[in-house]
Amino acid sequence: MIDIKKTLGVLGVEATNNGTSTGSVSFGGGAEIESYSPVDGSLIGKVTSTTAEEYEKVMQAATAAFKDWRLKPAPLRGEVVRQYGEKLRVYKQELGELVSYEMGKSLQEGLGEVQEMIDICDFAVGLSRQLHGLTMHSERPGHRMYEQYHPLGVVGIISAFNFPVAVWNWNTALAWISGDTCVWKASEKSPLCGIACQNIWNEVAKENNLPEGISCIINGDYKVGEMMTADDRLPLISATGSTRMGRIVGATVAERFGKSLLELGGNNAIIITPNADLEITIIGALFGAVGTCGQRCTSTRRLIIHESIYDEVKNKLAKAYTQIVIGNPLDESNHVGPLIDKDAVNMYLSAIEKAKKEGGNVLVEGGVLDGKGYESGCYVRPVIIEAENHFQIVQDETFAPILYIMKYSDLDEAIEMQNGVKQGLSSAIMTTNLREAEKFLSTAGSDCGISNVNIGTSGAEIGGAFGGEKETGGGRESGSDAWKIYMRRQTNTINYTAELPLAQGIKFDL
Repeated sequence: MIDIKKTLGVLGVEATNNGTSTGSVSFGGGAEIESYSPVDGSLIGKVTSTTAEEYEKVMQAATAAFKDWRLKPAPLRGEVVRQYGEKLRVYKQELGELVSYEMGKSLQEGLGEVQEMIDICDFAVGLSRQLHGLTMHSERPGHRMYEQYHPLGVVGIISAFNFPVAVWNWNTALAWISGDTCVWKASEKSPLCGIACQNIWNEVAKENNLPEGISCIINGDYKVGEMMTADDRLPLISATGSTRMGRIVGATVAERFGKSLLELGGNNAIIITPNADLEITIIGALFGAVGTCGQRCTSTRRLIIHESIYDEVKNKLAKAYTQIVIGNPLDESNHVGPLIDKDAVNMYLSAIEKAKKEGGNVLVEGGVLDGKGYESGCYVRPVIIEAENHFQIVQDETFAPILYIMKYSDLDEAIEMQNGVKQGLSSAIMTTNLREAEKFLSTAGSDCGISNVNIGTSGAEIGGAFGGEKETGGGRESGSDAWKIYMRRQTNTINYTAELPLAQGIKFDL
């Protein structure tokens, strides 16, 4: 077990924090936000929400810093990000502990989330020397034409509680090396993680004599988010959360012709064919469904199982669920920790009842755990429900460890079922048959942004672009060429002759 007071002390997080910071300067005059741990129900600390006046100070600082930061060579910006990654290595244990305690995910996952931050910093450092453009041949003699990318401006980041630090850093690492400054609204359900990340950044900024405003944090509810989405000084809003939230953010930002990077809901399925290796299949399905207590956007929500092996898979999975150990996530012998809060517990219970009313058969019973170690009231049993893909509750995403299982008869039907939801984030097929695998990955296969073979739906690597289609929002973060959304593209043409050929052969005799 950890000493949470010691952890908070190392990270510079006190009982009461100013929830607004422009870097070296912190202030807070808004209402207090209390952060309770779902692990044991304890009050960890308080953060002040950002007022309209304080938000204006933040935007002024971020805008001013951008004018300086954008002029620094990209490799120099990369060096600063490298130093931030090194600081994260120093604070990995403590920050991972805070993530686990404030959010409720297992300590292994908390440490893994900080490792993702380190990895994206490493990725960004290399990328800082590869912000390439494109040179093209001009149709006009004596002309050169090319494209280049410039920093976009101040980037607004709205993150969710389930990955309280990593997703922010996916954005900031790429935005920073692109020459942007950032304003971050952390989730009001995990605000202390944001304070800790800002404190770590402040050390790097001070050591490099960087201008205040490169990294800023604000805190509060949706009203603070509305300040960001309506602010035309933020050319890009990167928002992670529910589809409902994404509709509001996307519409508001589009109205002012800003850019949105939306990472929204998932309703992820694994297709299990008769050619699947069932040993790895059960492991992949189990971790995908119960990891982070089902609170990942990539969590496995549906298993689409071939009818010839349905009973075998069902029985093996039900047996595997009996081996799940639920308890304090800071104890590494436990597999599953709590849901984030009582609202999430009520949503979990409601979803189970809705599934029953629609005709679902509960294969593995759920329920809320009580007694010693479960005093927070946020610990629940993972559930398996036999259901049909068309059930409304199956069509909706529930952020909880509820797994729906169903049958199919041929692969075309399975793919249609997999695609037959409004979300399009992650998907997987379990098969040792090359033809089945390739069909699943083909144009006629999965319609998701992430499609895997013989691994589950949960998790992603830093090197690949992360995101999904349809109501998942269409955004892409992290690897590949995701850096381009943080920059603006410009086409340049240079005439190095003494003549000026005009379009359509028009001539002026002067």
